[in-house]
Amino acid sequence: MDKQELLKKLDRLKEPKILVIGDFGIDEMVFGTTQRISREAPVLILEHSKTKIILGTASNAAHNISALNCGKAAAIGVFGDDYYGGVLLKALQDKNIDTSYMVMDKERKTTTKTRISGSCSQSITQQIVRIDRQTTDPLSPKTEALAIENIKKAVPLFDGIILSDYHLGFLTENIVKTAIDEAKKHNKIIVADVQKNFDKYTGASAITPNQPDCEKYSGYFFKDEKTLKDAGCALVQKLNLDRVLLTRGEKGMALFEKKGANVEFFEVEAFNRKEVFDVTGAGDTVVAAFTLALCAGCSGYEAMYIGNLAASIVIRFFGCHSVSIEDLKSELENLKGEEIYEIS
Repeated sequence: MDKQELLKKLDRLKEPKILVIGDFGIDEMVFGTTQRISREAPVLILEHSKTKIILGTASNAAHNISALNCGKAAAIGVFGDDYYGGVLLKALQDKNIDTSYMVMDKERKTTTKTRISGSCSQSITQQIVRIDRQTTDPLSPKTEALAIENIKKAVPLFDGIILSDYHLGFLTENIVKTAIDEAKKHNKIIVADVQKNFDKYTGASAITPNQPDCEKYSGYFFKDEKTLKDAGCALVQKLNLDRVLLTRGEKGMALFEKKGANVEFFEVEAFNRKEVFDVTGAGDTVVAAFTLALCAGCSGYEAMYIGNLAASIVIRFFGCHSVSIEDLKSELENLKGEEIYEIS
């Protein structure tokens, strides 16, 4: 398949509607300048210059979806009855993400990571301290019931579902089971971005773990292609998945795809190994692009390729970053050779 054919398929990413369910939060970036030390304590005094709100955790996955499919994204998560709850909702809405299914819980904090950075005329900006506001306890029965009600309402209206698990308590066993059961009931693709507790996602369409987390789950290192293949194939069978997309950092990605009674193996090399500034949020970008591609009718290999392409862009930026269809097209055009891949 050549570049021109894949370029046409990239336009299809604008069509599917995607529902993101998970741990939503924001990154608050506070910047200031300093020229002196406080008399009260040996600390810098910063004069505030600006505050920037960035969508992090599951919010970043939803942001990447919205940037790619022109706002056909919705969120189901929890926020607190606090100042940052309003900030989170507004930040999502500003990126054309539907927040009507979000649930407020007065007993929980809105997940917020505040990073305070300072600089002076003789230095670059540096982070000084980070403050985390979050509740990691499982949801209360009341909040869980409201979330499950919203999941049952929303799933039939979307083409695909992403479960974004940052282990902050929202994705309970009941919520995950409900989401997977509803997706199967309505013939929807459901992809889970997981780091641990793999068994909880049994029956999903796909999961997208990274290699270190997969190695921890499987209990051994992938020292060669055989151990990699054995672990991936076993994971597909054990968890009753259609696919496992394994992200491998500088080694690229590996895809394990169920074909009848067998599991097929594909891989693709990382496209960008020289301009890596920050891998923060790259996993969210991968699951967003991969899920959209599957919902748009791309093959598993094509979806992996598109996810790899998207990741190669976002790692050039500091902090969470989103990509557009035009970004993907430009990156694809710059790849060498007319034939862009061969199925291994």
